[in-house]
Amino acid sequence: MNPSARLLLSALRALLVLTVVTGVLYPLAITGVAQAAFPGRANGSKVTYEGREAGSKLIGQTWNKPGTDTPDPRWFQPRPSHSGYDPLATGSSQLGASDPTLVTTVRAARKQVAAFNGVPLADVPKDAVTGSASAIDPHISPAYAAIQITRVAKANGLTGARVAALVDDHTEGRDLGFLGNERVNVLKLNLALDRLTRT
Repeated sequence: MNPSARLLLSALRALLVLTVVTGVLYPLAITGVAQAAFPGRANGSKVTYEGREAGSKLIGQTWNKPGTDTPDPRWFQPRPSHSGYDPLATGSSQLGASDPTLVTTVRAARKQVAAFNGVPLADVPKDAVTGSASAIDPHISPAYAAIQITRVAKANGLTGARVAALVDDHTEGRDLGFLGNERVNVLKLNLALDRLTRT
C-alpha cells in the first residue's frame, strides 16, 4: 500500500472513531446524565397546568385575545419580542440605542403601553418597550408588573390589593442574592392569576 493510501485510510479511521465518540457516544452520555440528574430542565422546564402543558418557564409567550394580535387586558403582558417568542428565532434586533428606527419604535410602544395600562408615560419602565437580548425572555421587572396591576384587577373583577399581593408572591430575587435583577415570570404569574379568578 502506497503512503498516500495509508494516510487516507488513517484519516478515514480517525474520522469514523471521532464521529462515533463525539457524534453518538458523548451526546448519549450527556443526555443520560441530564435526564437522570435534571429531568425537568433537560425536557425544557415545561409547566403543566390543569393536566395540559401551558408553556415553559424559560421561554416567554404572548398573552393576546384569542385569534388576534391584540394584548388581552385580563393578563399580565410580557416585554416585546421581535421574534414573537419563537425559540427557533432567538436573538436581539441588533439596533443600537441611537438608531432612529429603535427610537421611533420605543416612543410608539411607550405611548401604547401607557394608554393600555392607564399610566403616565414617565411610569413606563424600559423592559415594557424593549426586547431582551434573546427575544424570548419570560420575565418582566417588578416595575412593569406594577403598572399592570390596576388594569388586570379591573379586567378580572379583583381588587388591586389582591393582584398586588400576587405580584409580590411571584417576584423572584437576584440569583445568589447579588446577580441580576429582581424579576417576575409572566407565565407563572398569569397561571396563579387564573387560579385566583376561579376561586
